[in-house]
Amino acid sequence: MYRSIDTIIFDLGGVLIDWNPRYVYRTIFKTAEEIEWFLENVTTSEWNENQDAGYPLNKATEELIAKHPEWEPEIKAYYGRWLEMLGGQIHETVEILQQLKKTGKYRLLALTNWSAETFPHALERFEFFKIFEGIVVSGEEKMKKPSAAFYTIIINRYNLDPSKTVFIDDSLRNVKGAETVGITAIHFHNPSQLKEALQRIGVEIF
Repeated sequence: MYRSIDTIIFDLGGVLIDWNPRYVYRTIFKTAEEIEWFLENVTTSEWNENQDAGYPLNKATEELIAKHPEWEPEIKAYYGRWLEMLGGQIHETVEILQQLKKTGKYRLLALTNWSAETFPHALERFEFFKIFEGIVVSGEEKMKKPSAAFYTIIINRYNLDPSKTVFIDDSLRNVKGAETVGITAIHFHNPSQLKEALQRIGVEIF
């Protein structure tokens, strides 16, 4: 059943792009323990994901400062220094994407949880984005993974057959979300594991 695959959808952050708020907070806090506490208790992943779903960055920042006034400078750094959180592209995964493009056998798309306000910066920075036929951004759609409705957007917009589609994401939660709409999904760990997983389901890379 896998050999009929004609479309491959990539997540961006954590798969093709090295994004990590720790790049900023290592310059602010003295210890790793302090960083982890701050990210787990103040600028949480749940808080950031709310902006990925379209909530305004300024409003989110103001509201979090009101909740944690003692952390105002550190909270402002989250989006104020957001560009410093981009560590660059993950070269080995980008090479896989380029190899898939060269085969000419697959439609290549991206589905990402990303703020509509910060995404244009990434669009300017990463040349490989041009490889994609299309990119669906959660902040623009006002919904995010793992909502089934978000996967349905890309299916309908590009007239995809879920049974012939593969989705790649570093979040197991998002992988399971794709599977609920009938898409074969790969939980990304590293580029070599991804290459093996793609080949295992019949995707030709070379």
